[in-house]
Amino acid sequence: MQNIEKDYNTRRPQMVIPEYGRNIQKMIAHAVSLEDKEERNKMANAIISVMGQLNPHLRDIVDFKHKLWDHLFIISDFKLDVDSPYPTPDKESINKKPERLSYPQNDIHFKHYGKTIENLIEQAILFEEGEEKIALIKIIANLMKKTYLTFNRDSVNDELILSDLKLLSKNKLVLENDFQFISTENILALDKTKRQTTNAKNKKTNNNNPRPKQNNFKKRKY
Repeated sequence: MQNIEKDYNTRRPQMVIPEYGRNIQKMIAHAVSLEDKEERNKMANAIISVMGQLNPHLRDIVDFKHKLWDHLFIISDFKLDVDSPYPTPDKESINKKPERLSYPQNDIHFKHYGKTIENLIEQAILFEEGEEKIALIKIIANLMKKTYLTFNRDSVNDELILSDLKLLSKNKLVLENDFQFISTENILALDKTKRQTTNAKNKKTNNNNPRPKQNNFKKRKY
């Protein structure tokens, strides 16, 4: 009895671009093995046509033919010698790893305020003395209170906000003595109204676009 050796995927060459399937990879390998360049050119154009049919979504990409030819050379490991209508991609540039991105190292004094408020304070310090600077300081102070309430909704001390503002501005931003913060009740009520409005819009959108009912019953196979 003759033993039939099974061809498992684990024994086959690794897929270069799995989206095209193993048959395309075999066709390209066959094209590489052809000795006649004219035959290779015919084979390459036929493969490009099939690749386009297998991935019709690439037609939405600008210059999708160029992309297909690039993929053809990549799958062949740049061993396919054919006349391409586009420049042959460089193997080194494609396999080159991207440079490491430096993560911004910004020291934030108070996480609940974030870096944006610190940047606003820095810009406010640069403002010339006048009504605009006073108005900006008031806006920043109320924004700090709103942000603090997002972090801790139980309670907030206005004196703590003033102390944090002085600390972050290094005593360069001072509020008027008669300044009054927006009340905590108004801030929480405004947030609640926003959430209710957002939920109502989402509910209306879901009602206008109902999900199709799923049939959980499976057909019996006889």
